[in-house]
Amino acid sequence: DISPLLKDPAAFQTLIDLLEDHLRVSFPKIDFIAGLDSRGFLIGPPLAQRLGIGFVLIRKKGKLPGPTESVSYALEYGKAELEIQSDAVEPGQKVVIVDDLLATGGTMCAACELMKRLKAEVLECLVVIELKLLNGTERLKSIPFYSLLQYD
Repeated sequence: DISPLLKDPAAFQTLIDLLEDHLRVSFPKIDFIAGLDSRGFLIGPPLAQRLGIGFVLIRKKGKLPGPTESVSYALEYGKAELEIQSDAVEPGQKVVIVDDLLATGGTMCAACELMKRLKAEVLECLVVIELKLLNGTERLKSIPFYSLLQYD
């Protein structure tokens, strides 16, 4: 739960500082931050602004205007679909996907699939919290992954 971070301006600023530092050290060129619906929308825009790059939305099905690319995926409790606007990124552009939490990895894996369909390069999947006992990183296979905090 990132609610305490959002309530505390100094803690939230520190979070964005840490993520910005990590990305600046790790990747000399990033074209976009892509945020997952909905908490990735809270972390991604300030991070993108700090880096001087754009932010793109990956949303639940039916929420984006215009032509979209979609992917369905399994959740622990059913199925879901994610979408991105078809023109959100161009082939070859370098993207970091951001969310608050990695649990089983289903949503993050689906987001990576959307980027693959648009022929973007996923530099890294970035989260604040990783629940290690759920082994979500195994679903991401060879895609680089970074979490600020890990819980067993």
